[in-house]
Amino acid sequence: MAGTVASLALTLCTLLSTAYCYNYSTERFRVPVDHFSFAVNDTFEIRYLVNADHWREDGGPIFFYTGNEGDITMFAENTEPKYLGYLTSQQALADYADLIKYLTANQTEYNKSPVIAFGGSYGGMLAAWFRMKYPHIVAGSIAASAPILQFTGLTPCEAFYRIVTSDFEAASSECSNSIRKSWKAINNVTSSDGGRAWLSSAWQLCKPLQKQGDVSALKDWLIDIYTNMAMLNYPYPTNFLAPLPAKPIKVACQFLPDSKQEEKPLLQSLFKAISVYTNYTGKTKCLDIGEDATSDLGERGWDFQACTEMVMPMCSDGRHDMFEKKAWDFTQYSDTCYKKWKVRPQPDLAVKIYGGKDISTTSNIIFSNGLLDPWSSGGVLRSMSTSVRAVIIPEGAHHLDLRASNPADPTSVIEARRAYQYFISTWIKQYRKQQTKKKRLLSRNTTE
Repeated sequence: MAGTVASLALTLCTLLSTAYCYNYSTERFRVPVDHFSFAVNDTFEIRYLVNADHWREDGGPIFFYTGNEGDITMFAENTEPKYLGYLTSQQALADYADLIKYLTANQTEYNKSPVIAFGGSYGGMLAAWFRMKYPHIVAGSIAASAPILQFTGLTPCEAFYRIVTSDFEAASSECSNSIRKSWKAINNVTSSDGGRAWLSSAWQLCKPLQKQGDVSALKDWLIDIYTNMAMLNYPYPTNFLAPLPAKPIKVACQFLPDSKQEEKPLLQSLFKAISVYTNYTGKTKCLDIGEDATSDLGERGWDFQACTEMVMPMCSDGRHDMFEKKAWDFTQYSDTCYKKWKVRPQPDLAVKIYGGKDISTTSNIIFSNGLLDPWSSGGVLRSMSTSVRAVIIPEGAHHLDLRASNPADPTSVIEARRAYQYFISTWIKQYRKQQTKKKRLLSRNTTE
């Protein structure tokens, strides 16, 4: 397939790995600010990247990468606040549709090219929804680690953190038990001024813990770290959200061999474990818990969408997972969103627009999920039809299958990629057959 592929608006070095970089040209295309009303006539330029190093000019397929929640060159750029209301999946898909129609117009070299969409995570959701909503524009989609079912009423809110926990338990039961016990240790140690000062020093925090709100922020920061380590539990070193070793959870858990430690020794061990994520290179002088663990991905834009259409309930019970008990409270969630963004979330909007589990009428989509990935909790894990297929990667973390091939890749991801080649070839053949049929009908009607 490599000899016939053009990667358009493609994955880049940071999505794949630092060892694999691609040449691309940066282009711009003007689209409406609002595709769905006639009240706003403003336009703006979107940026897209083109790599045609391996593209076959006689109608070779276009691989269209559907982007993510941030800057495409990193996979992160914030949106001006006054335009945030247009930051929706529907507007993004309409941008893609306009761009592809422009690129495949008759006067361009791409006019005979079938388009295959692909993406991972939120980009995987967009890839799947793109095929559902614009089947006349894309011939098929690879939706990797796409949690299109992580919405109210579709997936239990506790499922996500149970998978995070299982990843740590797989490395060591003492490791997950240590983390489970650490929450109480943090609460007890930080109950006094002296304890907060001790932990601030022991963990080399950039800003000392001074009040209970700081402790809560610390615990939220830890949850993000554990979640990211589960997402990025790749079988080889990476530098996506942070420089990490191969199998970072296994490396971190080496520092947590004894869950029976006293509170302060346990927290000292925990600091060494989280340093695998926060300071693997040894260059970090202090830990800034005010900085989001995914700050490189443009989390503000996603945070806004999570407060509008991407409401994904999550909770923990403290028994079947390694976290503190925390119920899903939509009212509190909504109030927080309003305080930050002056918007109220619509928890049923994505399901209403895209169908939720009721996607049996669509076609030509591959949903892939790695079982190490906590986002697989909201993924499509069983095939819906002969052309809407689920591919399971037992040893896979977050969209491992979209990364560049690596000698350390597990067999399951290698087999998944072979399956993609088969189905993509099938979709391309279908497209060409349909195009031939259209030409014959047009020729017949012209003759008549």
